[in-house]
Amino acid sequence: MERPNSAVPSRRSLLRGGLGLGAAATGGLAAGLRPAGTAQAATASGSPRAAAVDYPSAAWAPASTANYTAANRPTTYPVQLVIIHVTQETFTDTISLFQNPAHAAAAHYVVRSADGAIDQCVREHDVAWHAGNWDYNTRSIGIEHEGWVDQPAYFTTALYHSSAALTAAICDKYGIPKDRNHILGHSQVPGTDHTDPGPNWDWVRYIRLVNGV
Repeated sequence: MERPNSAVPSRRSLLRGGLGLGAAATGGLAAGLRPAGTAQAATASGSPRAAAVDYPSAAWAPASTANYTAANRPTTYPVQLVIIHVTQETFTDTISLFQNPAHAAAAHYVVRSADGAIDQCVREHDVAWHAGNWDYNTRSIGIEHEGWVDQPAYFTTALYHSSAALTAAICDKYGIPKDRNHILGHSQVPGTDHTDPGPNWDWVRYIRLVNGV
């Protein structure tokens, strides 16, 4: 998740990635949504909210409904990819952005640097606007990681281990191969100008952790 500059398309236009198609699909898909859970949980940022998590170790911090497309995946779209992001913001500010309806972007999960705590912001069956490419949005789960691409100290052992366990669980659930052809960086998405997770992200270590090595 990188801030745009004035010389490139806005973050809103990039991350929505096919919003016109998504908005058209929302009405037809909403009827097929699964109900959310009702148990209470505290988000990693400290706020208690109704829990509706897909990953048991996550806390529920719902994004604004203006920042994703309601769907019923994998019935409406197959889930075939995991896309790794770096927030370019603090954990708390990222959650706040996703809850702001004017932001027009959100990922499914956010992982905190200090302790690996995970907030879920969008249900996995919904299409999060995170990749800047509508086709990739529909087929992927997006995971944001607190930090900056040029500050590797944010990529802590706790963050790597927590994120890798999450990615492994997603891959197991949807039958996604645990390799670099299916676990992508945001920079690999066609059409994006983003560079995250950047050269300081240790892909060898990460894929080993995802595979339990």
